[in-house]
Amino acid sequence: MSEIGWRLQQPYMQLPDKFYEEIEPEPVRDPQLVFLNGNLAQSLELDPYKLQSEEGVQQLVGNQLPHGARPISQAYAGHQFGSFTMLGDGRAHLLGEHVTSDGRRFDIQLKGSGQTPYSRGGDGRAVLGPMLREYVISEALHALGVPTNRSLAVSVTGEPVRREQTEIGAVLMRVSASHLRVGTFQYARQWGSVDDLKALADYALERHFEGYEEADNRYLFLLEEVVKRQAKTVSQWQLIGFVHGVMNTDNMTISGESIDYGPCAFMNTYDQETVFSSIDFYGRYKYGNQPKIAAWNLARFAESLLPLIGDDDETLKRAEEVVHRFIDYYRDEWMRGMRRKLGLVNEEDADETLIDDLLTLMKEHEADFTNTFRGLTLSEYEGMALFQMDGFKEWKSRWEERLTRQEAKSDDVAELMRQSNPAIIPRNNHVEAAIRAAEEEGDLSAMDDLLRVLSNPYAYSDEQEAYTEPPDESDDDFVTYCGT
Repeated sequence: MSEIGWRLQQPYMQLPDKFYEEIEPEPVRDPQLVFLNGNLAQSLELDPYKLQSEEGVQQLVGNQLPHGARPISQAYAGHQFGSFTMLGDGRAHLLGEHVTSDGRRFDIQLKGSGQTPYSRGGDGRAVLGPMLREYVISEALHALGVPTNRSLAVSVTGEPVRREQTEIGAVLMRVSASHLRVGTFQYARQWGSVDDLKALADYALERHFEGYEEADNRYLFLLEEVVKRQAKTVSQWQLIGFVHGVMNTDNMTISGESIDYGPCAFMNTYDQETVFSSIDFYGRYKYGNQPKIAAWNLARFAESLLPLIGDDDETLKRAEEVVHRFIDYYRDEWMRGMRRKLGLVNEEDADETLIDDLLTLMKEHEADFTNTFRGLTLSEYEGMALFQMDGFKEWKSRWEERLTRQEAKSDDVAELMRQSNPAIIPRNNHVEAAIRAAEEEGDLSAMDDLLRVLSNPYAYSDEQEAYTEPPDESDDDFVTYCGT
């Protein structure tokens, strides 16, 4: 073990070598640490003070390799906007699996660390703005309780990167349960043998899914577990108004973690049609489509596993049923979350109508998604046009009457709603302002403040008040870009 605390192992390299290429990061000229996630470092049993040392910063950008590292870039494929293609880590290096003293495993990856065999003509580099975006969005999702990869550090490289204009080069060190993707299995199915596919599936089972040894068909078990995890994750996105923006199969993990924060953003005004991506011209990945796209991606995952699951009629029927159950799993998770957001602790058949009627009113009156539920939580009905409408007043009476048909005390209902409705989200205007200040002025104070208030989005603290209001003007024209 190193002084910093690294315990890196390389089980992934026991897979057939077609799944990766060994390649070291490209050194950078003058690395400087921008942000270090001290809490994450401590949870990984790393020394945050030593990570800020000269040696630590050199490791955070790939100029030096942490103890036990053997950098590789992973191969995978993917359906990008519905079209299948060969892909892979074009500017990322997986250093290995860091193992904590209690046996937890985490992939440690550098992003923006240079060209790889999968770069497809790219320069292998990343720039500061998108790396800061990934840092703040991934940390916000973590605080909101959504499964996600996390960011350990962002560092600048001292080297310019040419995009449409010259930008500041940066490297992100990313931490995740693993980087296994639906696209990894598609790659194995398309370009590997059945033995290759089996080796990958067995590695995934061992890494992520306890209990597979007892399953009568371990690969059908793998499919169902991934379906369940993705149903939960996507339902959580919908419950907080998060729009991922690029749900290609290579951006969908087997672990259920959210990953790859390019054209992502949080919705202000409630609208199922919300799109923020500059390249999603037809709304394939719009907010309202996210559950359907997840189901489509999981069907591709099932197709990849078929040689292992079995090809007899009965087994194929079981696999098809598992994929179709995604919508049921998703709906159950979403309904459970929506009931919690409204303080409902028991179930009634009419709850779905009550929920749908509220969402219809929110759409009709262009209500802010987060602040609607915040207002209901705090019983504060001033300042939002929705709350003054006769339709809402009628709905509120039905909701209040519904609350009387459960045994929970009012204080318990209020606490449940506070735990289920964030006071704040990383609103696009605040994120963009913080990134611009860092890029253009070298001022990190706005980013520091934003990260601090987002670290406990359910606190309902006075400090968060300034971050609760949506922008003065609609963000309907707000656009985000790929490039992370």
